[in-house]
Amino acid sequence: MTRCCLLLFLFLARVASAQELYVFSDPASNIPARSVNVKLKAHGVGNDMIFGRNSYRFMPQVMAGVSKKIQLRLSASASNMHTASLEAESIGLGAKYRFLSLDGVHQHFRLAAFVDGSLTRIPYHYEEITLMGDKSGVELGLIATQLWHRLAVSGTVSRTEVLDRSRNDGQAYFPQRQYQSLNYSISAGYLLLPREYRDYKQPNLNLYLELMGQRLIGSDLFYMDLAPALQLILNSRTKINVGRRYQLRGNMQRMARQSWLVSIETSFLQAWK
Repeated sequence: MTRCCLLLFLFLARVASAQELYVFSDPASNIPARSVNVKLKAHGVGNDMIFGRNSYRFMPQVMAGVSKKIQLRLSASASNMHTASLEAESIGLGAKYRFLSLDGVHQHFRLAAFVDGSLTRIPYHYEEITLMGDKSGVELGLIATQLWHRLAVSGTVSRTEVLDRSRNDGQAYFPQRQYQSLNYSISAGYLLLPREYRDYKQPNLNLYLELMGQRLIGSDLFYMDLAPALQLILNSRTKINVGRRYQLRGNMQRMARQSWLVSIETSFLQAWK
């Protein structure tokens, strides 16, 4: 009986929200309560502005569904983007709280608040602000996600504060360093396959398109990126993501204006009682 209920849960969860498992951003939905997800991301850029070569970053993550409303995430990163060889660079901790959920038949609307923190050993490089290993800081934000059958649309707005030691060292830097940013993303996901569900073992194929941007507070520096991606879900528990990110507009100094992302994630339901 327990096994049948678990299989039914997997099937219904995939039908309801497979296409809101975005590749470059997070939805307002959480992973199931008492479950653990393990994820490994590989992020790469070509011809970076420090070494003029192909650089890459590996980012392992562990996510835990503490309850149906609270999700925690522990992450780390290692890369050769700022160093001559592959080296460990950062650790991060995040939490998401889903405070509103309006569920209907083949549709739902959800709102969540999140906080992410990162501590890195990498010195201040580039004007772009990210917490993926490039800078130490804290990010606070809100996420709204709407699902309509095969289409899911999500929007995120957040603010990041960089906690680099140079922020309070009294030195003047040229160009002037910026330590605050406003970030946004608009993400859409569409379930391509299967056209009709028969059982939970059917592979899922999702198509994503995400628009992401950032503006540095106190300056006119900004960027706007477009990121198409594909996602394959196997046995309702393993996700394989492939995406590409392109700058549409922007005037800030970045490591690269194009990048790629590949990740694999697997879920462990009922990890604890």
